[in-house]
Amino acid sequence: MSDRRKVAFVTGAGSGIGRATARLFAARGYATVLADLNETGGREAETAIRQAGGEATFISCNVADDASVKAAVDLAVATYGGLDAAFNAAGIEGENGNLTADCTLDNWHKVIAVDLTGVWHCLRHQIPAMLASGGGAIVNCASTAGIRGAMTCGAYSAAKHGVVGLTKTAGLEYGSQGVRINAVCPGMISTPMTQEGTMKDLIAEMVVHTPAGRFGQPEEIGQMVLWLCSDDASFVVGQAIAVDGALTSR
Repeated sequence: MSDRRKVAFVTGAGSGIGRATARLFAARGYATVLADLNETGGREAETAIRQAGGEATFISCNVADDASVKAAVDLAVATYGGLDAAFNAAGIEGENGNLTADCTLDNWHKVIAVDLTGVWHCLRHQIPAMLASGGGAIVNCASTAGIRGAMTCGAYSAAKHGVVGLTKTAGLEYGSQGVRINAVCPGMISTPMTQEGTMKDLIAEMVVHTPAGRFGQPEEIGQMVLWLCSDDASFVVGQAIAVDGALTSR
């Protein structure tokens, strides 16, 4: 039995939910790999974790590029000796405000490339690394837009529905091999994407209809991710769990 510390790999770790979750992994003692295309944010997250006494390494990674993801996962394993947990949080919102027939081809391809194909790129390299490490847990970041429709966000909603389907399929395939795969579906969370992005007005209106009556915090998603990656969730496989203040319970 190896006595190495556990290793976590987080995409989108330079900001928002990814950054908050990476910080929580490090606080729990994981050596945490911070994978992001945003080098400034990734380096800032790395510095903050190290200053707090945690172990973290930033790796530049574009999830839409399969070779980039492979290189990042390989480097994580080479640096820390294995892979035990992963949170695939990298994503973009794309354009907002267009009905489905008016969605541009450019927007469709960009959103699908990052939000759906990017998750698949991660899974196809993380799973073999975890199997070689003796097992582990992966959490994919979907959305409430992945479990119900989201008007004027067709590409985003389609991508997130795809993440849920991919998660359920991979969970069925690898649960018996010691790799548990689940998805978390955040509701209205206070992040740069929701506060500053193109969907901010739509999201602000949705908060009004959230029974909890407020934005969620990135750390609240992170706590669910850490639980799903822990032994306490050993019987939870292939699930898409909403953390949304009861938004989807109506």
